[in-house]
Amino acid sequence: MLDAETKRRIDTARQILVGKVPDPKSQVEQITIALIYKFMDDMDAAAEEAGGKRKFFAGEFAKYGWAKLMAPSVSGEERINLYAESMVRMPQNPGIPKLFREIFKNAFLPYRDPETLKLFLKEIDGFRYDHSERLGDAFEYLLSVLGSQGDAGQFRTPRHIIDFMVQIVDPKKHESVLDPACGTAGFLISAYKHILLANSSAREAARVNGNGEAALHTSKIPLARGDRLTPDERKKLADNFRGYDISPDMVRLSLVNMYLHGFTDPHVYEYDTLTSQDRWNEMADVILANPPFMSPKGGIKPHNRFSVQSKRSEVLFVDYMAEHLTPSGRAGVIVPEGILYRPQAAYKKLRRMLVRDHLVAVVSLPQGVFEPYASAKTSILVFDRQRAKRSGSILLLRVNHDGFELSITRKPTGLTDLPSASRLYEAWIKAIDNGEAPGSFPKETEFSLLVSRQDIEASGDYRLTADSYRTIEKRKSQFPYVPLSELLKPSKPSRVGEDHSLPILSITMKDGLVQQSEKFKKRIASKDISGYTKVRRNDLVVGFPIDEGVLGIQSRYDYAAVSPAYNIWTVDEKRLFLPFFELVLRSEHARRTYRLRMRGTTGRRKTLDRADFLKIEIPVPPRHVQEQIVASVNEHRAEMERLKLAMKAENAKMEAVIDQVWGEVTAKSDGAGSAEALGHS
Repeated sequence: MLDAETKRRIDTARQILVGKVPDPKSQVEQITIALIYKFMDDMDAAAEEAGGKRKFFAGEFAKYGWAKLMAPSVSGEERINLYAESMVRMPQNPGIPKLFREIFKNAFLPYRDPETLKLFLKEIDGFRYDHSERLGDAFEYLLSVLGSQGDAGQFRTPRHIIDFMVQIVDPKKHESVLDPACGTAGFLISAYKHILLANSSAREAARVNGNGEAALHTSKIPLARGDRLTPDERKKLADNFRGYDISPDMVRLSLVNMYLHGFTDPHVYEYDTLTSQDRWNEMADVILANPPFMSPKGGIKPHNRFSVQSKRSEVLFVDYMAEHLTPSGRAGVIVPEGILYRPQAAYKKLRRMLVRDHLVAVVSLPQGVFEPYASAKTSILVFDRQRAKRSGSILLLRVNHDGFELSITRKPTGLTDLPSASRLYEAWIKAIDNGEAPGSFPKETEFSLLVSRQDIEASGDYRLTADSYRTIEKRKSQFPYVPLSELLKPSKPSRVGEDHSLPILSITMKDGLVQQSEKFKKRIASKDISGYTKVRRNDLVVGFPIDEGVLGIQSRYDYAAVSPAYNIWTVDEKRLFLPFFELVLRSEHARRTYRLRMRGTTGRRKTLDRADFLKIEIPVPPRHVQEQIVASVNEHRAEMERLKLAMKAENAKMEAVIDQVWGEVTAKSDGAGSAEALGHS
């Protein structure tokens, strides 16, 4: 765990820099360079104490040693010149390993204020290099300031989500591990800790103490461990980890982070995973990643070795990971929700490939997991190539709570579904290994739905959302069910243009299609509504994204105006009595159907899109029966109104009886406590 003093020093160092270096990423880079600089001098000093020689600051580089830099006799101008010169020259220092030369590559001092540098280096001087987990945690804390979303759509993955993914993918000591968009190497370090814990005598105690949850938070367990690994296994383990990133800054931070967590020679490379072919033939047993998913204007321009041709980064990254697993490989990758259901050809082709050869589970994460940096709704795709070939189904898991508020504050709540999701996943893997015997795993629970690959293939669009396959309540109606697509035809829209005399309508949850209030009409009077749509009498108007019940029949005017955001359909009036049709679409059963088909697509709301709306089937009785049903409903409504009036009258009578207790009014008084006003004498 990060100790308070180390956290204070990091915070103070950032506060010193903020006036001259306002960019958080640049602050992290400056602190990183200074820490490595100081640590090299610490290691030189330790070598001298042990009877050896300095190697980092030796020969012509001896003048840059930390003691000389911090000497009281050095003026502020001399110190800033010496430090700036050392940063530029350090990549040519033959006495430092390649790792450190990479860290200093392109480093420079972005300010020339002697007092700022003096205060900053004084704070760095308080750090001591002991290669401890404590220092690694300190650097993790430092990297947390890089959480804000970057230009490429990257944002820091919360530690507990990383650890959860590592737990379910379960990398082993003999397996190669890759993150093709590694950022600051959080997944690689978590996987390394996971393997050490799995090969540690502390493992049993951790499992008992955490009741199964400790493995989800392996960063809290000291890294003494891995004591069951042989020296040869430990060396091979470190060699098995590999990371790529397109940003040289991220590569530098990854190298430092891995070094501070026990990797003496970390393998992280500046590499464009999507456009370069140099490492295309390098496979991995385990891939863990949260790639950036923002495509530049015009799209990505990849090479032609991808199975799925696309210019969208989210499609290409997932394709890359699927194609770069070994035959027995496994992967966990965070994806934007659109990957699961978007109808475009590239997305469907990608999902078809994953369903047939890779997927064993999809974990839907709650919206807000990446707050305050991004509000994107995300899921985790879990690949296991061997088990996917043996299994006839895919597990769709849902996590509603991750232990933190789903808001920009992200305060701990103590409420988390991650342990339950982990146990369900492990039970599913065990069921696959046991041949998926009948009853070995529940088809549906509060958090999960098991969907057969055959059903997913039969859907035609290979959607991977649980709501696409949940059983919608079926009724055995005496009347035939007809899809809305057969009852509605898109109305040819015409614009309001210069005719601003039309009544302007909107849709409300309670009343369907209504005319706007005078206050609203005044508010929009100054707006150009020429782009509004004319809607004819008896047309169906629906707002998309649709919330339950937001629809109505325009039955009041020959023509009215609605927002162009609304969809308009002409109803088949030969088959439908319009009041009946509106009653059915606004019924409780219809609303439940909408809710089951809704998905998170915009903001925090779940919505139903146009295509899914048209797939809904409704019972269609003969026309005369529809009219009878409407008449019956109207009778019930009239009776309800009569009962409301009767209840109101009875309530007045009840109050009158009680009022008699108070007696007659004898006098009026301004005083609230007047005895006469209360009827007392």
